[in-house]
Amino acid sequence: MTGQQLFENYRTYPGTWDEMVGNDAIRSQYAQVFNDIRDLPVDLLLQKDKLAGELFMNQGITFTVYSDNAGIEKIFPFDIIPRILTGAEWDHIQRGITQRLKALNLFLKDIYSDQHILRDKVIPADLVASCQHYTREVFGVKVPHDLYVHVSGIDLIRSQDGTFYILEDNLRTPSGVSYMMENREVTKRIFPGTLTGSKVRMVNNYPLLLHDILSSLSPQQLSNPTIALLTPGVYNSAYFEHTFLARQMGIPLVEGRDLLVDNHKVFMKTTAGLQQVHVIYRRLDDDYLDPLVFRPNSALGVPGLMSAYRKGNVAIVNAVGNGVADDKAVYAYVPAMIKYYLNEETILPNVPTYSLEDPEAREHVFREMGNMVVKRTNQSGGYGMVMGNSATEKEIDEIKIAIEENPRDFIAQPIIKLSTVPCFIDGKLTPRHVDLRPYALCGPSGIKIVPGGLTRVALREGSLVVNSSQGGGSKDTWIVDL
Repeated sequence: MTGQQLFENYRTYPGTWDEMVGNDAIRSQYAQVFNDIRDLPVDLLLQKDKLAGELFMNQGITFTVYSDNAGIEKIFPFDIIPRILTGAEWDHIQRGITQRLKALNLFLKDIYSDQHILRDKVIPADLVASCQHYTREVFGVKVPHDLYVHVSGIDLIRSQDGTFYILEDNLRTPSGVSYMMENREVTKRIFPGTLTGSKVRMVNNYPLLLHDILSSLSPQQLSNPTIALLTPGVYNSAYFEHTFLARQMGIPLVEGRDLLVDNHKVFMKTTAGLQQVHVIYRRLDDDYLDPLVFRPNSALGVPGLMSAYRKGNVAIVNAVGNGVADDKAVYAYVPAMIKYYLNEETILPNVPTYSLEDPEAREHVFREMGNMVVKRTNQSGGYGMVMGNSATEKEIDEIKIAIEENPRDFIAQPIIKLSTVPCFIDGKLTPRHVDLRPYALCGPSGIKIVPGGLTRVALREGSLVVNSSQGGGSKDTWIVDL
């Protein structure tokens, strides 16, 4: 069998937007890939697929699943057929994410200072007050350049009619950018000519852009500030990424025990003595940062870190307290934030969202449970989520009881059939649902978004859950100019 026959046998899901096939024809952005693959024997594609798996294995590209009793280290599944978007589609995405991040930054500045948006009743004050991640300890703390969100991973989905929607804002410690970059490196190995021939935009300058932004946030105007990446350690699910980014940026990877605070300044222990640290790119949740302020039993953080932060002697990236802006209940109000702070119409819409504190909304959701996805407002990674179309009667009864007991902890959204892309699985091309996580970097000179991002794939047939922790994989994401 040849690649031509693979494409001929490809069948899209009815009523779903397929990224490669539209109106029974190959979309123009896939033309180069189609031309290059159609003459290849399937055996060669199987070899390439095997090579990709070996490259990931040899480089230790893993993630961790804490709930898996068989062993927590997993090789990140990778599909060799790229997901391809046009330059025009990307420009629309880029404008929408830029607009959203401007509004979210202004919201965070406001919510930790004057709180105009609450006084003007654009967002209910009790919604913010009841948010688990609203951090009163940083109220009034001045952050460099009034920037709170420096690194973000905004999750997008595409609906049945091809419209892009924002699914989630990840503004605390978003992960996955290392997989975006490693996916590209593996693609270069298995399809070098196709990548060049398609004129795909680059993503490999991400570490350089990130390093420049981290440098620009130094509290003192230093030409070469000391930057450190703070990791919870080897058992964290994204430890591979922490080591990858530290290596790519040429900065030290540190754990809490490697740092100390003296006279409201942060120092790193080195073989040459103590060295002051000016910027910390933390991959540690707020609760664990400083046992003197947050969890007293945290062995991962740095005692006194918040005192240095309040004094302005160290920049922490992302800012402490960002979780209030990516709470799933607050998410519903982001279009209102855009209107309030920017006086603009939303470029990338939200998925329709029901706040389950509202009795009428709750009643509607309970009636339509088979068409709804219910999410916990303070969870991520696909945990605490119930898909009404695949849940058992027992699961639905249990989630209804949990919602009745504490409606603030839940939102509901209609189930949207995510767009599909072709995947090479067991020697066949078959559609699978995907989302997209572009990575945006915010610094004093503006917002930069590398052209691509992480396409996450629901590898189980028919599944809409793309999270790696729930059995998902990924693809290289190409942006091509036609």
